[in-house]
Amino acid sequence: MVKTDPEKRLGYSEQQHFKDHHNEARIFSRRPVLAALVVFGSLSVLLTRFYSLQIVHYDNYATLSDQNRIQVRPVPPNRGLVYDNNGALLADNRPTMTLMLVKERVGDLEETLEKVSQIVSVSERDIERFYKALSLRRRPYESVPLRFRLTEEELALIAVNEYDLEGVEVQGQLVRDYPFGDLYAHALGYVGRINERELSAFTEELVTQYSGTQSIGKIGLEKSYELELLGQPGQENIETNARGRVLRVLESVDPVAGKDLQLYLRNDVQQAAYDALGERRGAVVAIDVETGGVAALVSTPSYDPNLFVTGISSKDYRALNT
Repeated sequence: MVKTDPEKRLGYSEQQHFKDHHNEARIFSRRPVLAALVVFGSLSVLLTRFYSLQIVHYDNYATLSDQNRIQVRPVPPNRGLVYDNNGALLADNRPTMTLMLVKERVGDLEETLEKVSQIVSVSERDIERFYKALSLRRRPYESVPLRFRLTEEELALIAVNEYDLEGVEVQGQLVRDYPFGDLYAHALGYVGRINERELSAFTEELVTQYSGTQSIGKIGLEKSYELELLGQPGQENIETNARGRVLRVLESVDPVAGKDLQLYLRNDVQQAAYDALGERRGAVVAIDVETGGVAALVSTPSYDPNLFVTGISSKDYRALNT
C-alpha cells in the first residue's frame, strides 16, 4: 500500500474552493432589488401610457372609437305621390329590396362582386351602374346599390351566405312606380338615377337634401315639381360591429315626406284621348274651359317610364330609339 504524504494531503486540501456564504447572500440580496426596479419601471411606463390614453387623450381616442363603432346613415324621404283630378293614383312608390355595398367595409371589392355574382344574378350592366354610382358618392360609408328588386329566393341565398359577404347588406327602399305605364309618360315624365352632370350642379344645401336619395326627376311634372316632391331626409345613428353589420339604431330623426300633387288631369279623359289616337302619331290636349286646367295630355307613340326608374338597359334603350 502506498502511503500518502501528510504535506501533500494538506496542499491538496488548501487547493479546494469552499463556498463563500456571505458573498452569495450579498449577491442574492441584490437580485430582488434589481427585479423590483425592473417591475417598478415597467409599471411606471404602463401607468404613464394608461394615463395618456385614458385621461390626456381620452376625448381624441373616444371620438375615433365612436367613428369606428357608430355611423350616421341618411334616411331618404318618401317621394310625394301624384293623383289625377278624381283621386286616381298616377305615380306611386313601390317597396323593393335592394342589394347594397359599403366600399369602406369591403376588403377586396372585385372579389366581393365575384362572390355576389355567384350567389345572385348580377349583370354586366348592374356592375357598370354600380361603379358609376360609386364614383358619384357624396360621403364616406354611403351604401351604393348593386341590384334592385331582389326576389325572396335571392334574399334567402344572401342571408345564408351573409357571413362571407363583408360590407354587403340588403336594404328596403321605395322606388317610383307608374301604374298606368305609357299612358302618362309625356305628362308625368319619370325619375332616374342622379348622374354626374346633375350632381356637379348641386349646391351644398342640395347635397344634404339628397342624402340617401338615388333618383331625381328627369322630365315632365316629375322634374318641374322636383323639390316639392322630394321631401327632407332624416338620419340614423347606428352601431356596427367589426364586420360592419348593424347591431342597433342608437337614435334617429325621421324624414319628412314630399308633398303630394293633385292634377287637373282626368284619367277617363286621358284614356279616351289615348284610345282615339290608336296607332297613329300625334298629340291631344284637352282643357277644361271652366277651370283652365289640362284634363288630358297625350302624345303617341309613347313609352313605359318604369324602364327608367332604376336605370334602363342598353337593350331597352335601343328598342325605344329604333
